[in-house]
Amino acid sequence: MSRYERWNAILELLAREGRLTVEQAAEGLDVSTATIRRDFDQLAQQQMLMRTRGGAVAQSVSYDLPLRYKTARHAGEKQRIAEAAAALAAPGAIVGMNGGTTTSEVARALAVRADPELGFTIVTNALNIAAELTVRQNVKIVVTGGVARPQSYELIGPLASEVLEQITLDIAFLGVDAIDAGTGAFAHHEGEASVNGLLIGRAAEVVVVADVSKIGRRAFARICTLDAVGTLVTDEGLTDEDAARFADAGVKVVRA
Repeated sequence: MSRYERWNAILELLAREGRLTVEQAAEGLDVSTATIRRDFDQLAQQQMLMRTRGGAVAQSVSYDLPLRYKTARHAGEKQRIAEAAAALAAPGAIVGMNGGTTTSEVARALAVRADPELGFTIVTNALNIAAELTVRQNVKIVVTGGVARPQSYELIGPLASEVLEQITLDIAFLGVDAIDAGTGAFAHHEGEASVNGLLIGRAAEVVVVADVSKIGRRAFARICTLDAVGTLVTDEGLTDEDAARFADAGVKVVRA
């Protein structure tokens, strides 16, 4: 287990339990107490948790982990989701996408699939996606304006709307923090939700990409209601009951 994977596991435990002792974390992750003490100290320095005598307690930021700590979560599922989602984009399409680990995988899958002559145009507010794909010869990158949010590498704020108002998209891939068949798609941060809503509002087709850990949940800020979503691409862990609920809401479900 790498350091980031270990930190991610600690933060997920804290998000669920609220409080951890050094011994509990060491036993749960099968590492030494010295390693856990060092991890707690380093995470506390980054204000990801609050150190206590003999352990740590969660801070609110633990519920919205920086992107670099999310990469190991449900990695296999996200890659399969990305492959299935990328297949929905026609060669030469103008594609929009927001930030997140799943959309980052979609971006990589699109770059691999890009036709040498037609390629793809990708419009994104995610700095990491833009940086990674800029070197791809068959991909044209358009980046929205805005102020960078460190947790997600997304550009947010009113400057983004100036770019988005001038474009149209064939398809948009939307990563979410939560999605519910009754209430819609959500993000933890209201600034991200606002820009994401503008992005998908410019698209002829909207595809939500989300593993089952996001299904049936809500977060702080709603991005859109389900009538804005055409397709949900998720993993095989989705229950038939949940799939039926999305189908009843008019959303096509793809299980990868």
